Amino acid sequence: MPTNKNFLANMRVFYGLDQLDNFKNPVITIGTFDGVHCGHQAIFRRIRHKAKEVDGVSIIITFEPHPRMVLVQDGNPVSLLTTLEEKINLLEKNSIDNVVVMPFTKEFAALTADAYISDFLVAHFHPHTIVIGYDHHFGINRSGNIHLLEKRKEVFHYEIEEISAQEINNSNVSSTRIRQAIAKGNIQLANDFLGYDYSIQGKVIEGDQRGRTIGFPTANIALENQAKLIPAKGVYAVQVFVEDKEYNGMLNIGNRPTIGDSTKISIEVHLLDFQEIIYGKIIRIAFIYRLRDEKKFDSLDALVLQLQEDKKMVEAMMKKS
Repeated sequence: MPTNKNFLANMRVFYGLDQLDNFKNPVITIGTFDGVHCGHQAIFRRIRHKAKEVDGVSIIITFEPHPRMVLVQDGNPVSLLTTLEEKINLLEKNSIDNVVVMPFTKEFAALTADAYISDFLVAHFHPHTIVIGYDHHFGINRSGNIHLLEKRKEVFHYEIEEISAQEINNSNVSSTRIRQAIAKGNIQLANDFLGYDYSIQGKVIEGDQRGRTIGFPTANIALENQAKLIPAKGVYAVQVFVEDKEYNGMLNIGNRPTIGDSTKISIEVHLLDFQEIIYGKIIRIAFIYRLRDEKKFDSLDALVLQLQEDKKMVEAMMKKS
């Protein structure tokens, strides 16, 4: 992982601790922040406000890879809502001054909670204020929490603030709940929790071109990051971003049972009013609405009729949005 700092608009990104600046009155928060969802955004608003209040700077400390990828070896790897690149871009949109990407290792995870405060947070960041979410834990075995931070604040001369659980539609927002919603195909709920449309990104690869023969050519997608969470099988209304242009589309995730490909999961998207050849291009797909389950049809003609209905639904839906 690089150890230099990069600049994104007005936000600085530091990889590791080697080249940190001497920050003025830093207001910091710490977490994985997978998804950069509405609950996270409440924390970010608070650190921006507090930094302005004390004439300081806002700092987000995040981790790469996701801690569960290092600590949990149960054969059930975590699926990411956001890749590191996506996370950094979303943080920049939240008007954060500085992001520090901390390599997460077993050695780092083995720090005691007291060492985490003194040798990591205080020694490297000298925080004016630490802002954390209501369920934040740190140190070996997640033994540290806000109560320990409160006990140590007189020694290390920082302020501490806690953000209560943020609620949307009377449900606590969390990365876990968002993953569950996406895995079930409940894209609208996930998007409500995220505060933006969930998306995936990948390269357009050659398929069997069968879609062209039935009037619905598709772009087959190979995900850039295999840890990225794929929504439940089904047909979705999506927005597709190709270079600097945006198109409406309908996307299928599944096994293509009508044509007999029953083992391999494929991701293929049909772009409406689009005729270009885009093999090899990286495209981003934002999920707007789940139209239906994937279904096996009795014939290709029956499949085409359903695709025509799907297209009408997508067109009507996008006109309303």
